[in-house]
Amino acid sequence: MSDIQTAKELQQNIKHLKKEIAKIIVGQDEVIHQIILSILSSSHALLIGVPGLAKTLMIHTIAQALGLNFKRIQFTPDLMPSDILGTEILDEHRNFKFIKGPIFSNIILADEINRTPPKTQAALLEAMQEKSISIANRHFELDQPFFVLATQNPIEQEGTYPLPEAQLDRFMFALQLDYPSFDEEVQIVKNTTVQQNTKIEQILSKEQILQYQNLLKKVPVTDNVIEYAVQLVGKTRPKSNTAPEIVKSYLDWGAGPRASQYLILGAKAHALVNGKYSPDIEDIQAIAKGILRHRILLNYKGEAEGFTPDSLIEKIL
Repeated sequence: MSDIQTAKELQQNIKHLKKEIAKIIVGQDEVIHQIILSILSSSHALLIGVPGLAKTLMIHTIAQALGLNFKRIQFTPDLMPSDILGTEILDEHRNFKFIKGPIFSNIILADEINRTPPKTQAALLEAMQEKSISIANRHFELDQPFFVLATQNPIEQEGTYPLPEAQLDRFMFALQLDYPSFDEEVQIVKNTTVQQNTKIEQILSKEQILQYQNLLKKVPVTDNVIEYAVQLVGKTRPKSNTAPEIVKSYLDWGAGPRASQYLILGAKAHALVNGKYSPDIEDIQAIAKGILRHRILLNYKGEAEGFTPDSLIEKIL
């Protein structure tokens, strides 16, 4: 199959995938779209939203429709690295035997990731970055494709450990889940208060996902689009000569080079899903908020004057 045919197949399959997910998940179309973009880009996503917005159900539904192994890890203050990675035990013959942890799966739901101490967060960080883990002097490659979709509760801050900037930077997208609209909430209540067995059909296979990820790497990008992405990221840095006055006044620091890489990867995926064979500046603008919002830090003055990362990104755009 040629790359053009694969791109057309991808576009059709992503449409079917979104329809299948919509059988269970009402609304949240933009969040689902950006999770799919992060999967096509072999990257990870962080979902930020209050309890009860079906974050866990959404990720479980996506895993089913993709036909991937799924494991949920509930992050708690007493969670240890070995609870994620696995541990060695002595078997009946007094030989050490490695018991794999939940990280050995295709999609990992890291539920309330900010509830666990930095030591355990760091164990997940290695897996996210290297797609492999080291334990007891042994090295294990993780099964591909591999994604971490983490959730974070923004309201209960007691007993939480803020994610280190290095770890936040590993997430391609930080996605804000909002409350459903009135009509969506009516539909949710109707769907969930009657007996129904909605079956999710598998739309994609592992092999297809890996094929689409490989196709993404071949998508050409013109120099002016790459330069636009790098200039956009540069404008978020308060010490940069190109930073607008609003950034110098209200930001402590801006996004690093990984943001530029993710903007291009995300723009490629966004273009492919929308039937284009090369991304343009509009594709970058469409995904910029999700990629930049967790990579810029407001200073005290910015917070006091009611700015949010999203409102500043809008002004930069």
